Amino acid sequence: MDLHLTAATPTEEERRAVDGLLGPEPVPNDRVVRGGHETRADRTLLLPVLHALHASEGWISEGGLNYICERLTVPPAEAYGVATFYAMFSVQPQPKTMVHVCDDLACRIEGGRELVAELEADGANGDWTWTRSPCLGMCEQAPAIFVQRAGRPDVALGEATVATVRAAVAPDSMVTCAGAVTAPQAWDPAVRPGLRLLRRLGEVDPSSIDAYRAAGGYSALRRAIELGPERTIREITDAKLLGRGGAAFPTGVKWKAVAEQSVRPHFVICNADESEPGTFKDRLVMELDPFAVVEALTIAGYATGAERGYLYVRGEYPLATERLERAIAEARVHGYLGDDVMERGFGFDLELRRGAGAYICGEETALFNSIEGKRGEPRNKPPFPVTHGVFGKPTAINNVETLINVLPILELGAEEYSSVGTQDSTGSRLFCLSGHVERPGVYEHPHGVTLSDAIAAAGGVRGGKRLKAVLLGGAAGGFVGPDRLDARLTFEDARAGGYTLGSGVIMVFDEDTDLVDLVLRIARFFRDESCGQCVPCRVGTVRQEEALQRLVSGRTIGTRADELALLEDVADVMREASICGLGQTAAAAVGSAISTFGLFDGETA
Repeated sequence: MDLHLTAATPTEEERRAVDGLLGPEPVPNDRVVRGGHETRADRTLLLPVLHALHASEGWISEGGLNYICERLTVPPAEAYGVATFYAMFSVQPQPKTMVHVCDDLACRIEGGRELVAELEADGANGDWTWTRSPCLGMCEQAPAIFVQRAGRPDVALGEATVATVRAAVAPDSMVTCAGAVTAPQAWDPAVRPGLRLLRRLGEVDPSSIDAYRAAGGYSALRRAIELGPERTIREITDAKLLGRGGAAFPTGVKWKAVAEQSVRPHFVICNADESEPGTFKDRLVMELDPFAVVEALTIAGYATGAERGYLYVRGEYPLATERLERAIAEARVHGYLGDDVMERGFGFDLELRRGAGAYICGEETALFNSIEGKRGEPRNKPPFPVTHGVFGKPTAINNVETLINVLPILELGAEEYSSVGTQDSTGSRLFCLSGHVERPGVYEHPHGVTLSDAIAAAGGVRGGKRLKAVLLGGAAGGFVGPDRLDARLTFEDARAGGYTLGSGVIMVFDEDTDLVDLVLRIARFFRDESCGQCVPCRVGTVRQEEALQRLVSGRTIGTRADELALLEDVADVMREASICGLGQTAAAAVGSAISTFGLFDGETA
């Protein structure tokens, strides 16, 4: 595709798809103001319009991209760069139905490889096609697929087979998104009184704002308004709420820093681009308690002085997207969003942005660029988001789990909230149990639970087999062995013990697991997901995978010790010199597997 406007013209269907989102009238070419700064037309609509065009036709043609560029006055080379950045978009003709088959860690050991082999044996199909996919965030339902269907809603399905694939791609298919599979704990009446974050899941209709209010919904927002912004932030600070996305930054400190900025406007963002392999807790909350996410983000907006917020949802989460869009609309109708929220004199509203298949967009500054209609590449820090976030303005960004913790803090008060957990790790935590456990799912435990007890709550290792390894924190986390089952799952214990809680992943592997295969898959994941912007990550992730492949094949350059030393050197460079957390953690799980289990030292793994 040429990187400049050509004679290629859009079809009528493509025009309708774009105009359906932008409206029939051309966007003016004069400069307009959005987010407190001037911009050419409204480039922030580039990602949504690309979604609309791709959903209509199954790919983005040259004529269609030309039309988008004309409507938004975006340079064609830049629009092409954005369109080709995301895995969910294609700028080449392809069948109108695309099946993404997960072959990442959890699905890999739960039938994903066999499903891929069966699809390969079936051969190509002219009406639809399939491709391998990184983790789809449905690890408790492995193996999982995500189906893009032009002209019809996308669908995410768990426990997939060739039969369910064929049912989803059939021209007359009525298959819709599979409902979330909740953790047994969330359904157990004996433990429900102790739940804070999962208490409504499975009990309250996620489509009804009346049901949400009857279950105590919006009492936290009411309490925040009674306290005022400063005292609301004080409650969050006193509760010692730390971020649940991996960085563990104090939420109250972040909110206070944004609130104190004199530059206007301020923004708040919910980072719901949950793409860490093994992580699916935020998806569960969005699907089954969407109003809680909307309420919590509204409180963040009130406390920080923001008038607008964004919900950036992972593109492969169609059911979560649908329910959040409905919740936002309902909240607006009932006065919980808009110019005068709850008739209390402050305005706040939300926009939902759907990602398009880029793990890197979970990094906060890459997410800002994505919202702004740019390639989702991280920015150098400093400056930090609290002063220079989305549109260059003060921004508070938190993930779903962090935000919904705000509700019990305000409902119970900081002191009672902090009575659960430990002194430095207050409250409860959501853990994603998957792999070889009897009952995969999301579990809520107080901070301080041991790894052993967390696995036992999920029924223990499946089939009574011996435990071989546990992956903590996801692909950016690390492996531990059975000797670490007494590890307490708190921030302070993780720091002292050299492991990480990350995004709450606890992926269990039994005695029959091929750890070498998993390590290779992790290396391939980071190679594929590196945005390529900085040399340490772009080159380092490739060199890491190449060295591992040589160790597996036995075709080493020098000795095994030389290759292992090279891996350590590459890891050091990525960790110290990469722009963002992807490169900084790309070697963490690989290194922990090698050091913990002696991979490639001649012993079997």
